Amino acid sequence: MQSLSRNLQAQGKKIGVVPTMGFLHEGHSSLIRLAKRHADMVVTTIFVNPAQFAPNEDFSKYPRDLERDKRLGESAGTDFLFIPETPDMYPGNYSTYVHVEELTAVLEGASRPTHFRGVTTIVAKLFNIVKPQIAVFGQKDAQQVAVIIKMVKDLNFDIEIIVAPIVREPDGLAMSSRNVYLSSADRADSVVLSQSLGRAREMIEHGERKSSAIITEMSKMISRKPSARIDYISIADAVTLRECTTLVSGMQILVSLAVRFGTTRLIDNLLLTI
Repeated sequence: MQSLSRNLQAQGKKIGVVPTMGFLHEGHSSLIRLAKRHADMVVTTIFVNPAQFAPNEDFSKYPRDLERDKRLGESAGTDFLFIPETPDMYPGNYSTYVHVEELTAVLEGASRPTHFRGVTTIVAKLFNIVKPQIAVFGQKDAQQVAVIIKMVKDLNFDIEIIVAPIVREPDGLAMSSRNVYLSSADRADSVVLSQSLGRAREMIEHGERKSSAIITEMSKMISRKPSARIDYISIADAVTLRECTTLVSGMQILVSLAVRFGTTRLIDNLLLTI
């Protein structure tokens, strides 16, 4: 992959990368299509990264379908698929990790303390292997985007990060590889995530400026669903991820949440400028 990238750069080609954990869906396809608009050659990486899963999480059962991924990647327009194995990325005695402080201690980081160290390490490795000029990530993983942007800035990666909007199912559920875990009842209940975010938008547009009032209303909506268990609901500064008590004109905020439906944990978010 490194040799291929060097040859492409020698030909004056601009390389874009779309890092994924596979089990591709339309959300991933939208990232590939966006990368195609900004780069001459697009590399889609497929690697289920063990370093971002805690021991009690779903690494072993994370959905995988490589043949389907190949078809979807090709139909979306990717030029190359880079599909390393775990020993390629983490050879014996591997001991080097990338850690972004502060941003990784809240929200997903509070619930999954080792998660972002795994994310930033693998993304840094993929950047060094693929040598892209641009990289495309999805807004659905909003905290991941903020962490990667910070890493790129702090470590002087010469890479432009492009953020693609969330792709949703017709009923509003954000597309995710983990949606396949949902039972039919849980799937019906999970629509409340986007509905609660819509309610937050509506309250803010009608002048509500107290985060506590918005979070209370969202909690009530979600708690009405029998299978829903709220992990967190947050209203934070979109860049620093610091919680906001009162919303002030001109702020860009991130309304985000994580909720379990049965055994499946889903995240969603909304970016707003006040």
